[in-house]
Amino acid sequence: MKNSLAFALLLGLGTVVWAGDKVVVVLDWTVNTNHSGLYLALAKGYFTQVGLEVQVEPAPANGVVGLLASGKADFAYSYQEEVLQSRAQGLPITAVAAVIQNNTSGFASRAMAGIKRPKDFEGKRYGGWGSPMEEAILKAIMKADGGDAGKVQIVSLGDLDFFAATEKSVDFAWVFEGWTVQEAAVRGLALNYLDMRKMAPVLNEYTPVLAVNQATAAKNPARTKAFLTALSKGYSDAIKDPAGATAVLLKAAPELNAELLKRSHAFLANEYQADARRWGEFDAGRWTAFANWMVENKLLTLTKSQLQDSFTNVYLR
Repeated sequence: MKNSLAFALLLGLGTVVWAGDKVVVVLDWTVNTNHSGLYLALAKGYFTQVGLEVQVEPAPANGVVGLLASGKADFAYSYQEEVLQSRAQGLPITAVAAVIQNNTSGFASRAMAGIKRPKDFEGKRYGGWGSPMEEAILKAIMKADGGDAGKVQIVSLGDLDFFAATEKSVDFAWVFEGWTVQEAAVRGLALNYLDMRKMAPVLNEYTPVLAVNQATAAKNPARTKAFLTALSKGYSDAIKDPAGATAVLLKAAPELNAELLKRSHAFLANEYQADARRWGEFDAGRWTAFANWMVENKLLTLTKSQLQDSFTNVYLR
């Protein structure tokens, strides 16, 4: 094993390289605190200790599934919904680790919009991406609160972020508590935030997750386990030392706001593993409940074997 080779970070390309057995990892979005365990594992040499050369690629415009399915990437950050949809389409995509143990997303609005419960969405403008999933979730949580999702105007966000969009274009949007809600605090902007998992426990999907091509991973299980062993050490460090995680991520992406990273890491330190027995572990009941909800709401059709193969804990240390 190679364990003493130099670290090189090519910021302009968003690519990180270690010398060893090459592994390609694709991000799901721009660099953020969801990826901190990866960058900590790189910076501390955890991958070289298991003989791996890790190359991190930025998120592709057309999503990560194609790269995994074609074998052009070994690992990719994704989310449960995407993994299930891939399986339903016959693609051999499998989730091998829960990056964050719970769904830390929900609906946020500026306090002045007066949205304090799902029924208050009535008559308001929702900023989204046109996904059937969004409409199904709005319908489910509003119905449970006595509201009518038909009274919500759905507006495409396009390239606007939450802050620009809610200035005049929309009233509320789907955001992540560990990022947008923390950024609002940094900006001194008062928000009303409705936690998805509290509104409907069945919507406590795993997001993000680390996904692989099932066939590729199975060909070299030792390599897959080695990668996840090193990665889990990175996330363990992020849990124990949020300040250290902030420092490492700022080196990888100096354009990010230091105060935002500090707040985000403080929040996620309690969420990366939460109450799971070990970082990355999936609860089969939770995974299945969300998959069944998607099927019941006609968001996909899934066979029993497709569901069984959509996630696994076998590669975790």
